[in-house]
Amino acid sequence: MNKAILASDRPDDFHDRRKSERVGLVVRVTVQSVDELFSEFARNINEGGIFIETDSPQPPGSEVELQFKLPGSDELIAVTGTVVRTTEDDSGNDSRGMGIEFGNLNTGARHRINELIRQLRANS
Repeated sequence: MNKAILASDRPDDFHDRRKSERVGLVVRVTVQSVDELFSEFARNINEGGIFIETDSPQPPGSEVELQFKLPGSDELIAVTGTVVRTTEDDSGNDSRGMGIEFGNLNTGARHRINELIRQLRANS
């Protein structure tokens, strides 16, 4: 049985490991792991990763395949990622889900994500 990492279990410098803060984004993401295929909603994104709300987070260290479309685009982004953290909603601070660090994001997809993030940050 895998234990989720709660906010209180994380080291104080957890958020400092991110290169940039995530911005809010709601988009449907198809997630495929070794033994599971499901579709959930992402709640935020940054240049290096995405947080997906799910009641069945994969354990940290798991590799997953992601597919999603950014708002305003019909182009599918397909990327491999690694689960770097999981959360539970017990504390009321985080939604239950998993933070995924992008692995093989191609240059075009990275550019589209970066452009969207700049737009979202400018509007917030």
